[in-house]
Amino acid sequence: MAATAVALVAVALVDALHAPGNDPAGVKIVEWLRGHGVGGLVNDVERWWYTRHPPRVGGRPRHGIPHARPPVVPAHAVAPAPVVAPSERPANLVPIASPALPLEGVWQPTGKLVDGRPAVYETFLRPDPVHTSLVTGVVWMDRTLLRGALYNGLQVPGGGPWQHGARLAPSDDAAVVAAFNGGFRLDASRGGYLTEGRTVRPLVEGRASLVITRDGTVSVGQWGRDATLTPDVVSVRQNLDLIVDGGRPVPGLITNDHGRWGATLGGKVFVWRSGVGVDRNGNLIYVGGPGLDITTLANVLARAGAVRAMELDINSEWVSFYTYVGTTPADIRGVKLLGSLQRPPDRYLRDGTRDFVAMSAR
Repeated sequence: MAATAVALVAVALVDALHAPGNDPAGVKIVEWLRGHGVGGLVNDVERWWYTRHPPRVGGRPRHGIPHARPPVVPAHAVAPAPVVAPSERPANLVPIASPALPLEGVWQPTGKLVDGRPAVYETFLRPDPVHTSLVTGVVWMDRTLLRGALYNGLQVPGGGPWQHGARLAPSDDAAVVAAFNGGFRLDASRGGYLTEGRTVRPLVEGRASLVITRDGTVSVGQWGRDATLTPDVVSVRQNLDLIVDGGRPVPGLITNDHGRWGATLGGKVFVWRSGVGVDRNGNLIYVGGPGLDITTLANVLARAGAVRAMELDINSEWVSFYTYVGTTPADIRGVKLLGSLQRPPDRYLRDGTRDFVAMSAR
């Protein structure tokens, strides 16, 4: 009997390893375990590992503060439009660690130009005054130049067929400027998921929500207060509670870590984390990097100008942000926000298991 059970599990794991999607083998096994009632054990192992391998204290980034790739003119453009300085781009960030390093907190234009202007700016800074060898990436995306769309992974949310499926389609290549990861697995998100006229999981009042309207505007807020299900709303991706509200980190980020921030790793553990928010003008801000707890993630988002922000996915396997160069299937490729991002630059150019958000030229 025991031998039969072991054999059945082995067969199931082999099937999991051959499942569609671009996840590494180790990730496929962990996801299979989470989906078959062993998620609690996986969480315990992860917490044990991360709490015994905290990020290094002190030091400096090995390669200093990164240089963002300079913006590029799309190949299909007949002639470059006049470059116009964006009126809403935020002021450079005041570094958290001291003394500041060259380029720390300085916004750098990157990605494809849209109407002759940079639509994306990146900056980099150390997330706290203790772990000074770590670098966090911060991205500002111009709401007037970009439109967003929620893409649906093979497993999260699964189902389909979808208009926006598990990868960027060749028809997206010319316009796509950037893409970034979605939230937790739906069974851990404590929220709902709605897109393309379908409610995959019921929306929950009060949850942090990434909301996309019919014109492609992306916003972040508390469901029921900052956004409701109007005919103009086409996508809602909920994940836990807001971590920034009113321009400040919300109270109780650590005291309620497991209840509010998911059981995967809680709020106190330093891991790869990501989050997204909006500034006072409605522009989108993304933050991602290693060695973050829930408080440092919220602090960086608020420092970058977010008035409301939410946590997205965590762990090195899932945190991803890319800008894109090229406009055709033959030449398009992603450029990582941080060189230490684990997933390859083509993550969203191949079928994936998780949802993501793509930002394209209007």
